[in-house]
Amino acid sequence: MGAPSKAHMALAVLREDLVGDVFAPGDPGYDEARAVFNGMVDRRPAVIAQCAGDSDVVRAVRFGRELDLKIAVRGGGHGVAGSAVADGALVVDLRRMHEVTVDPAAEAVRVQGGAAIGRLDRATRPYGLATTGARAAGTGVAGFVLGGGSGWLDRAFGPAVDNLIGVELVTADGERVHADADENQELFWALHGGGGNFGVATALTLELHELPVFCVALLLYPPSFGPDVVRAFREVISTGPDEVGGAVLFGTGPPADSVPEHLVGRLLCTALVTYAGGEEGLRGLAGPLLALPHEAEAVGPMPYTEVQGLLDSPSGLRDHWSAECLAALPDAAVDVCCERADCMPVPTGTRLLLFPQGGAIASGPAEYPVAYRGAPWVVHPFGSWADPGDDERAIAWVRGVRAGVRPWSTGTVCLNLVGDEGPERVRAGLGVENALRLGKVKRRWDPDNVFRFNHNIEPV
Repeated sequence: MGAPSKAHMALAVLREDLVGDVFAPGDPGYDEARAVFNGMVDRRPAVIAQCAGDSDVVRAVRFGRELDLKIAVRGGGHGVAGSAVADGALVVDLRRMHEVTVDPAAEAVRVQGGAAIGRLDRATRPYGLATTGARAAGTGVAGFVLGGGSGWLDRAFGPAVDNLIGVELVTADGERVHADADENQELFWALHGGGGNFGVATALTLELHELPVFCVALLLYPPSFGPDVVRAFREVISTGPDEVGGAVLFGTGPPADSVPEHLVGRLLCTALVTYAGGEEGLRGLAGPLLALPHEAEAVGPMPYTEVQGLLDSPSGLRDHWSAECLAALPDAAVDVCCERADCMPVPTGTRLLLFPQGGAIASGPAEYPVAYRGAPWVVHPFGSWADPGDDERAIAWVRGVRAGVRPWSTGTVCLNLVGDEGPERVRAGLGVENALRLGKVKRRWDPDNVFRFNHNIEPV
């Protein structure tokens, strides 16, 4: 019998040293550990280190560097590109690190790197506090925030990244560092949109805002009413305060209490108006939409935690998403969106979302690498289906939506909403000058581009 290889010996040491679990091909639980949200992603990492704390992350990163392994980082595993796992790589899996600690006096919250949005929202709700979260409760907080962070509260409180107070990182050298407005300032700037390029975010501290009541108006219409609905929603946003937001979405009626039985499985146009305020104010704001004939409505207070789960999709479906930021939403653009929605592949989990920006998004800190701030509208085609035989037509539909609205595009993009669409799209999401500056930060903190499975910024 030959001597154990260096890799086998190092893996044995890692298994012994890690408080969390380690999985390699052939181990019980390996296939479950490598599965991500997007069912199209089927990759086989060399090692998966399910870390239980910061010390585990340090050990795992140093193990990967010692063996010259590629390193992927998994927070929520929700990204459509599936970059949380990679063939032949070490996966630093943070899902066991999901503690959320609220400091109501400081109106701040510390979130470990593996926590999901739903856990964050449930922790802050008892205090009447909230911060901008994603539009799906299963999204990982760290990836969402560091990538920018667009959600139902961003018009009121800014994108998630504007609420970032501090970050705890494990660097490519396996060292622990902290970044905030006073310490490692250039790194802190880079983390405001630069994503996971600079290290493993083991914890983030976020600013919280008072949210004692949250109301929604959810109205269902036949898809033929789509143009009227979008124009009415446009009026609601243009005349309303920053506290009003939401989206118009086209999709198949799901089996839910809010959807009448005869509408389940049919293509619908849905208006969702969100309001960080009371029901009376919401009804006044949503008047143009309430005046249109509709199939069903639900208007009134709804816990923000429930609103965050309205668009949740089951893990394991086949997914392809993208987005375009629009400089304006004229009637011609409205018509294109509605026409593309009419040819949506149904019945599936596919949706076409049109949501507003403006408000605190546009007025936030211009110096951060968040290039899409100035776009007042975003179109988000969200393909989700079960049958591999539908791959071609579903992906073509997503691309067709983007192509249809491109005449009104700003050229920028919210990187959280797209997969791997090439380096030009990454630069479009960051801004060209910001991308150069970020490349210098990358050179300082990750000169070997160890953390490359992301919207990658190469060292300059």
